[in-house]
Amino acid sequence: MNYLLCDEPAVRRQLLPFTFTRPVALLRVGITTLQEKWRLFLGADGGFVTEGYLQCFGKRVEAQNLLVNASFIPDKTLAEAVKALPQNGILTKDGQWIAFYATAAQMTDLNLQDCLSDREPTEYSGLCLQIRHPWDIFALNGKQIGEDLAQLDPNRSDASWKGEGVVQYGGYPVYAEEGARVLHAIIDTTQGPVYLGRNARIMPGSLVQGPLALCEGSLIKMGSKIYGGNTFGPYCKVAGEVESTVMLGYSNKAHDGFLGDAVLGEWCNLGAGTNCSNLKNDYSQVRVWSYAEERFVKTGLQFCGLLMGDHSKSAIGTQFNTGTVVGVGCNVFGAGFPKNFIPSFTWGRETYRVERAIETARIVYARRNRTFTEADAEVLREVYAQTIGNRERDQQEV
Repeated sequence: MNYLLCDEPAVRRQLLPFTFTRPVALLRVGITTLQEKWRLFLGADGGFVTEGYLQCFGKRVEAQNLLVNASFIPDKTLAEAVKALPQNGILTKDGQWIAFYATAAQMTDLNLQDCLSDREPTEYSGLCLQIRHPWDIFALNGKQIGEDLAQLDPNRSDASWKGEGVVQYGGYPVYAEEGARVLHAIIDTTQGPVYLGRNARIMPGSLVQGPLALCEGSLIKMGSKIYGGNTFGPYCKVAGEVESTVMLGYSNKAHDGFLGDAVLGEWCNLGAGTNCSNLKNDYSQVRVWSYAEERFVKTGLQFCGLLMGDHSKSAIGTQFNTGTVVGVGCNVFGAGFPKNFIPSFTWGRETYRVERAIETARIVYARRNRTFTEADAEVLREVYAQTIGNRERDQQEV
């Protein structure tokens, strides 16, 4: 079976700015990405059907292809329903398609509406979750950490993670990959489990509460206060006070300051003393900028903090207001609170030249022993071109 993880266009647009720079399937919720979850339950790797400029992530078309809506979070039962789907059928849930087959000829000029209209629908009767908005990532994260951990062999956990001076209490487990290490810290698993990825570290004086996923190579620095519901993707550095936050990978919040009910993309950096409000003073529902609707929309949440796209950074002492959306490649600085929506490639109140942003990205990648490729550069150039209108409108409002 050749399956392809497909970006449903309307959902992808709702998930911006995080899907400016990756297919939907590469969003992380819980311990793993959506792609890694589908790989586990379908037993094979799948390519991507996404925007043309993102096809550098890989697409493998064969004579018969199973298209899977990448925004759904799979479990064993949903995966079995997908596998059992007849080739003339389509699996749906509450008006959203989950999976259907398409031939190579249909894939040449894929029109989802045409494909969806001529198939026999099967309504999925089970419970399934879908990532439809950026805030769903942190809202569903704590539960998904537990679901992901349940798929791991508990006998494979490395018992050597627990170093000198560690106090652990609570009924949920700590699962550690090889090389994970904790010293002189308190681990509270009364509310959920803790996952420590390969070579992850928690430094002395930290107070850590589950559910938590500290992925490969990530670090919680000394004296940190880490509440429940956090995922720190591979090679992140974290300090200060953090709760219900997902950092997709290679990002830093390495100093004091509060971050909660938030999502940070890859290659982000929050300067020392950056604080991010997640609750309005009048306790009303938080509204955030929607790229899909080009206006501020209600989240249905009382708690919602910072949503920051890849390659964006804040200066020391930055104070983000509740429900702030920051695009890709931004440098946020200046007196007072920044605006609640900062368009991609914004430098203070000016435009951040894309070639300068690319040169900075090359340096940042090299610091983590990663190579910034020409394909990576082309993705940023395309995002820059797509967001010109956002910047022009923002600068006119100054």
